[in-house]
Amino acid sequence: MGQSAQEEQAIASNGVIIDPLELLSDYQGPADRFMFEVMRALCLVSQAKQAALVAIDAQGNWECRASHPAAIEQHHDRGSWIKHVLRAVKLELPRELCRLPLYSEPAKEVRAQIVLAPLRLSDTADAVPAVLCLFVDRGEEAAGLVAMRYLERAVQMVARYRLSHELRQERRQKLAMSHAMRVLDSVNREPRFKSAAIGLCNQAADTWKASRVSVGFLMGRDIKLRAMSSTEDINRKMQIVQDLESAMEECLDQDSEVLVPEPASATTISRQARRYADKHGPCKMCVLPLRLQDKVVGAMAVEWPADHQLRVDEIEALRLTANLFTARLHQFHLDDRWLGARVAMSLREAAALVVGPKHTWAKLLAIAGCAFLLFAIFAEGNDIVESSFTVQTSTRQIITAPYAGTLLSVGEGIEVNESVVGSDRSGVNPTVLALLDTSELRVEMASLQAEIADFRSQADAARGKNDLAGVDVALANVRRLEAQVDLYRHRIERSTLISPVSGVIIEGDLRQRINGVLEKGEVLFEIAPLDAMRAELLVPASRIGDVRSRVEHPQAPSRGELASVAHPGEFIGFTVERIEPEAEVVKGQNVFRVRVSLDEVTPWLRPGVEGMARVHVTKRSYAYLWTRDAVNWVRIKLWF
Repeated sequence: MGQSAQEEQAIASNGVIIDPLELLSDYQGPADRFMFEVMRALCLVSQAKQAALVAIDAQGNWECRASHPAAIEQHHDRGSWIKHVLRAVKLELPRELCRLPLYSEPAKEVRAQIVLAPLRLSDTADAVPAVLCLFVDRGEEAAGLVAMRYLERAVQMVARYRLSHELRQERRQKLAMSHAMRVLDSVNREPRFKSAAIGLCNQAADTWKASRVSVGFLMGRDIKLRAMSSTEDINRKMQIVQDLESAMEECLDQDSEVLVPEPASATTISRQARRYADKHGPCKMCVLPLRLQDKVVGAMAVEWPADHQLRVDEIEALRLTANLFTARLHQFHLDDRWLGARVAMSLREAAALVVGPKHTWAKLLAIAGCAFLLFAIFAEGNDIVESSFTVQTSTRQIITAPYAGTLLSVGEGIEVNESVVGSDRSGVNPTVLALLDTSELRVEMASLQAEIADFRSQADAARGKNDLAGVDVALANVRRLEAQVDLYRHRIERSTLISPVSGVIIEGDLRQRINGVLEKGEVLFEIAPLDAMRAELLVPASRIGDVRSRVEHPQAPSRGELASVAHPGEFIGFTVERIEPEAEVVKGQNVFRVRVSLDEVTPWLRPGVEGMARVHVTKRSYAYLWTRDAVNWVRIKLWF
């Protein structure tokens, strides 16, 4: 029987079988590859059919992160065994090693089993929960115990790998800091820019085993190469210098590191850097921006031989080094220029404070303040007097009971603040306010009509007897009773109370008095005609002079608008008609009553409605409008 490729890898050259888990004790590769190797080794030594790692994703759902072999096999008619694992961990996350038996139908025998072990992928507080699981395609307890034993060893090995990986990370960080301090020390030892820059390039090339290190700084809009390792003087006409400056400007434009060869996931453009590496190489290259206060002031280019293995920790160390020496070297670069250049630079920076991007908010506030002051002095706005108002009516139509009687009913919708249509409007049926009971009047009228018939019969009988006196007496009684019938008929006609004018009911809620007795002349309704609506303003005494000055000029009447509290978005214009000569104290404030006529009457405008009114006086500068109250207060206090 032949051996599989995995089993052959587990046999050493001397024929001794080596535990694959022991081979992973010194593994130093990436974490995802390490977990794959652990699952492969578990499948080999524990005779498990498949191993898988399940963990929680970003949305909080459990999912299978990796498996060995990669394909998820089906388990009888229950679907994938991974589904059983996901269902189990969703219900309860295992806290220790455990087994999950899988039964066959319908015998209920254990045909397979799953071994689960909780796993910590990191020591942080927000570590993602994970479970390492094995699928054993056998139901014996011994097979499950063997798988549990190897799985426990694997969990311990993962913990050791995590610890060693963190130690290696810490050592790499310390090494990167050591390299950065060594390079920074070479800069700090030198008093001038040129010697410090050359020392930096030489030390960096020696530290990272680079074939060439170059530093350039931004001068105007272009980067100029200022130092190169193992080079005293730089000839700017050399092609290599021009190509290197182009690669640095490519890094400057993108404000990002440029690598050659670029990684598969790179999003930066490296055309100039790649052209330089092909033309003056072949070599591997990294161009880093030199940042000072979030502004790129230069670039550093590091070149290695083509066979150099470029690592991520090297790039991180170079990035750290660049962040540390940039401020010191840039200051050297500024101080190393001749006096005229430094004076021009100082003047340029001073001008930049005024027109440049620095202190933008302070300059914007100063400009805005000047613009606001000019606007307040020269721009004019409407001088407005604000006051409260109350809607009133100049006349009221009173509806009284025409005779003593009983209230039969009230018209539909007849309530206070409801509109009614009066008989003064032609072509429209007037609104019925109420009906009085006429049953007693009709009975009395029928009785009188019977008496009238009797007296007419008496008159006819007396006329037949030629009794003229009897005829006169009978006809006199007929006329008396007919007068009473006319009175009752008139009352019946007036039993239907209608509104004589169109307007709004301001008094009269008779629904609770239906079937009640009314006295003759009793006030039943009060109706305010719509064309008699007006408003009365309460203008503060301190502003009444401005309103009075406009009222005294008929050619330019004082206008304004008002809005009620219930309808703040609807404005009604008005014209000031009259100012009461005497002041009053209303709510602790000295005010004058001002009567105004309304331009229109809306349905919501009713007597008693309150709100705010604005009277337009004249146009004045905004500075006067905004400081008037304060100036008047000071004048009163200081008496001038």
